[in-house]
Amino acid sequence: MREHENVDLELLLQSLVDYAIFMLDSSGHVLSWNSGAQRIKGYTAGQIIGRHFSVFYPPDDVASGKPGRGLEIAVAEGRFEDEGWRVREDGTRFWANVVITALRDDDGRLRGFGKVTRDLSERRNVERALDERGRLLAHLVRAQEAERRRIAWDVHDDTIQSMVAVGMRLQLLASTLPAEHADAVMRLNDTVNAAVGRLRNLAFYLHPPGLDSGGLVETLSGYVEQVASGAGLAYELVPDLDEEPPPEAAITVFRICQEALTNVRKHARASSVRVRLASADHGVHVKVADDGVGFADPGDPSARRGHFGLIEMRERAEISGGWWQLHSRPGAGSTVEFWVPAVRPGVR
Repeated sequence: MREHENVDLELLLQSLVDYAIFMLDSSGHVLSWNSGAQRIKGYTAGQIIGRHFSVFYPPDDVASGKPGRGLEIAVAEGRFEDEGWRVREDGTRFWANVVITALRDDDGRLRGFGKVTRDLSERRNVERALDERGRLLAHLVRAQEAERRRIAWDVHDDTIQSMVAVGMRLQLLASTLPAEHADAVMRLNDTVNAAVGRLRNLAFYLHPPGLDSGGLVETLSGYVEQVASGAGLAYELVPDLDEEPPPEAAITVFRICQEALTNVRKHARASSVRVRLASADHGVHVKVADDGVGFADPGDPSARRGHFGLIEMRERAEISGGWWQLHSRPGAGSTVEFWVPAVRPGVR
């Protein structure tokens, strides 16, 4: 009879594809694996059984000791429940509800843990798109981009045009002067032209015109080409989006990529850069990878000293409801990886 009950229980656990249900030994190593765990986390039983469950946590949580604290609380209180980011086998993240239950024998000795994980990414994304904070964020992003657009237009329509007119007058003046004086005027004209070029780059940086019409991929493609050509980099842009993201998500993605590419140009000493965009978990998953000098430890604050753009990238992603991470090794380049939700307001 008990053997029949065990078979029924095993069938039940394997049929629950919406829940990752598995057991850990007393030190946190995976002992069992159901089909829901494979669907949600991406590992097959052969890949994960025997490994420590901390592989499901983001590196920052592992470094802070979060997996171990969860087990300690489960031991002390019988169970532990948490919501937060978890990591799949392919490295992407999802928002999870996790319950860890301490399992004891009849004598009260700890035999291991039962763990149940639910993927709440879709619910969280929809909530983020509809809550007041999300609406406020959309308003702030629109206001910021409107101000950037206004400044860019002012630079282009006023300052640049005035300087172009100065350059034309300098050229006209040079044509009426003796050669020895004309050369000096033309050198001054070259300085004016160089300033005009820098101002045009500034206007483009403030507000690439394609964001209003061409969409994210087209605009980012132009920017990647501009940065790579100016820095002598080989480049590749790999778009794999199911659809154009909403404006606020597109702006956030573009701005983070813009800062990441600026860091590549200024600091990486790279020969190539690769940007990949993909639709994932009702959002946009992005990797900006270079083959430059890299960091000894990208999590070390000393590696980030002076790189305020890293802080800005993380803040942009997290304020939007997403996440951001920097992967790097000395001599092996760096990869900026992030995800932002792209749920359209009103979609349920």
